[in-house]
This record gives sequence, structure tokens and C-alpha cells, in this order.
Amino acid sequence: MTIICAARIAYRCGIVIGFLLCCGAVPGAARVAVNPERARDLGVPFDGVPGKFNAITDVSGVEVGQSTIIEGEGKLVVGQGPVRTGVTAILPLGQTRANTPVPAAVFSLNGNGEMTGSAWVEESGFLEGPILLTNTHSVGVVRDAVVEWGAKKFPGTEFYSLPVVAETWDGELNDINGFHVTRENAFYALDNARSGPVVEGNVGGGTGMRAFGFKAGIGTSSRLVSRNGREICVGVLVQANMARRPNLIVAGVPVGREITDLQPVIHREIEKEGSILVVIATDAPLLPHQLKRVAKRAALGIARTGAISTNSSGDLFIAFTTAVPALVGDKEEWFSLRNDDLDPVLSATVEATEEAIVNALIAAATMHGANDNTFFALPHDRLREILKKYNRLAE
Repeated sequence: MTIICAARIAYRCGIVIGFLLCCGAVPGAARVAVNPERARDLGVPFDGVPGKFNAITDVSGVEVGQSTIIEGEGKLVVGQGPVRTGVTAILPLGQTRANTPVPAAVFSLNGNGEMTGSAWVEESGFLEGPILLTNTHSVGVVRDAVVEWGAKKFPGTEFYSLPVVAETWDGELNDINGFHVTRENAFYALDNARSGPVVEGNVGGGTGMRAFGFKAGIGTSSRLVSRNGREICVGVLVQANMARRPNLIVAGVPVGREITDLQPVIHREIEKEGSILVVIATDAPLLPHQLKRVAKRAALGIARTGAISTNSSGDLFIAFTTAVPALVGDKEEWFSLRNDDLDPVLSATVEATEEAIVNALIAAATMHGANDNTFFALPHDRLREILKKYNRLAE
């Protein structure tokens, strides 16, 4: 069956022409559940208490939009497909306040990747607009689209010159040198960003991604913690495209060593390691240097899943808070948690990052792509059996 998802056409015409038939996901609609089963539904045990949606959008104000392109099948013809790619947009304060900078910080665990605008985030301590995720060879067009979107939405804005756009490589499944992502795809993701449940798996920037030798993509999770009577939310969204099968650990169980079949069908040498992008949101009042500490903790969440961040891996993280400093006259008035009160936020980041990665694996469906290359879905039933074998299945 040919699966067609023409989000760029849908944007121009204002209608949905194609969608993920296997999952029922409408391109760009962040409210639609790709798969009703998530890791917790299968009995995967995790530490911590998730928010209402167990998603980055549990942080009040955060909106997510996605544009997915799935076209063609069979032999790769550069410029003609098959296409398995897209764009994911994260707006820290939603569309209405997308011109308001938020405190932020970035961290590179391994820098074989690209995140535009990160130098200014590091220098200024602020994120001045949305964050967009896509494939490696579409960073330029998406970056330019964000500049255009911001200039049109907020005429005369002093921001949007250095937008944050990050990438991972989807060249095993996608005609990556065909440059199929267009400015309309970026516009669609931005214009259709919403709060609520977030589509996971084969969607948006994660459409053609894989992890641990299985199909993967977009995943998200959240945690609610309290400190001194204050409830704090931490939300994480990942674009997972990393690691080898033997690495995979789920809830402390060596799943990758238990499932040795269902190996990728690749008609050339597979990319060595791949990459992961981690976006961390919180409503905790934090200073940029504290957010840098939060961003670093994503590495520990990744480590819980077994990935080791090899030489060829681009593991780039960005953390922001929606607690914007108040402007009082010509000064900014900041409030922040004490360093001694950071521990629950740091722990929540580790926990949510781990679960977001596993959710990306659980949500993703088997995908055939360029040259009939194939990545298989992590089988839910076998995962449950393995967890039960190790006494880790949460009934």
C-alpha cells in the first residue's frame, strides 16, 4: 500500500489530502494520537508522576505543531522520492506570544549535528522564538521560513533573525538530497501548533528517524514535582534517531539483547550511530545558568536507554522556562529557584527524557522507505514478555 502524506499541498489548499493510514495521524495536528498505546499503557515502569498529557505541552503555554511528508515507495530517485520526512515546531509561549523571548540554555553532548541560533542562546541566555526540528539537509529552508514567519506575524520585530532549527539524519528512509521540505511545511507546523496531546512516532521531523535498530521518531513525556509547596512541571520532547540494537535498555531490562531479529533492511551501510535532539520545557523560574544544568541532565535520561553518544552522534539539547522575567521600568525583575531547590527539576528531566525516548519507539510503526529500506517497529507484545521475564512489567 502506498502511504501518501502531502502536508505541503494540504497547507496550500487548506485541506488534508493524505495522512498516515497505518496510524490515523493528520499531518500537523498535534492533538491527534498516532497510537493509543504508549509505554505506560504497555506496562513499562517509570519513576515520577506525569502531567495530564504526559507531554511537553503539560507546561502551560507550550504548543507543538507538526508537518509530515510521506510520498512514494521503491527505488530512490533523487528529487522524486521516496519521501519520509517533515517538521516539528515547539512554541514556548504558543503562537500568540511567540515574539516574547524566554530564558534558555543549550548543551552539546556530542556535536556531530546542527542547531542554528544556539550561539546566541548561549551568549544571551534567551530563546527568541520557536524551536523547529527537521532532517539534516532541510535546516536551511526551515530556518529561512521561520525568519519569514516571524517577520510577517510580528511586523517590525527585533527578534527572529537567529532562529533555532535542529536536525537529525533520515537518509536511510528519505530522499534527503531531494530537498522535499518546503517553507510551507514549516509554516504549517507553526500555524497549527496546539496544546494538548502530542503526536508521536512517525510524524513531523521524526518521520524518517530510527533508534536502536527500530523505527523511532518523535516522543514526549512530562513530570510534576513540588518544591516548598510549589508545583513545577517539566516537559521533554525528543527526536530520536540514535544508537544500535544491543544498546537498548527499557526500564533497566536489556531489550536490545533479547530481540535480535527484526533487524533493519538496509541496502547500503547503515549510518554509524545517528543523533538525538532533546527539547526541555519547564515553568520553574530559573536563570540561564540553571537551565544549562537542566539541559545537561538529558544526557542521563539518554544513558538510561543504553545509548552511549558515539563520535558520529549529534546529541544536542535545549532547555527553556516559560517563567519570563518581568519588565519593571527599564529593568528586568528575575525570580529563580535556589540552587539547593533544583534537585526535583533535575530528576524530572532525567525521568522525562528516558520516557520520551521509549514513547518514540512505542509509537513508531514499521516503515519502508527509499530503496525499500525498512525499519521495523518495536513489537509491543514481545516487549511485555521480556519485561515480565525480568519482573519489570507493571500490571
